[in-house]
Amino acid sequence: MRHGKLGIGSLLGVSIALAGTLAMAPASAAVTPDTATLSFDCGSYGSGTATLTATQNGTDATISVSTSAITSPIDIGANSVTSQLTLTKNGSDTTVFSGSSNPEIPAGGAVSTGPLTGTVAPGDQLEGSSLQVEVLGTTATCNATSPQSPGPFVF
Repeated sequence: MRHGKLGIGSLLGVSIALAGTLAMAPASAAVTPDTATLSFDCGSYGSGTATLTATQNGTDATISVSTSAITSPIDIGANSVTSQLTLTKNGSDTTVFSGSSNPEIPAGGAVSTGPLTGTVAPGDQLEGSSLQVEVLGTTATCNATSPQSPGPFVF
């Protein structure tokens, strides 16, 4: 009988240790990958690479965009760029992330915008297809010329 009590005690101790280890483990990322790149062609405004950085909190998601495809000819103040990032959703639909948030951009500097906000559902796969940026009444539309690497965002 004593041997049986030792087995139950050991099992209980291992269970408590395992529970404590799981509780201390870091939470997995809600979106993978969290950063991706793709190439854009912005017509007369130029072309280049964009880096997209995504985060998720429940059904709310944000994507920040930093691109060498568009540079500013003048200084641009913070929060004065309006952007819309259109993404292919699950291979056939589209969804739009939008916002008017940006850091200060010096003359000649690359345009960064975001976080752009949107809504996602579990399992959504999003891949950038176009970016529209409006600065001081001028709109540049950029179309993706490469697939997103390392692949679409999966929420």
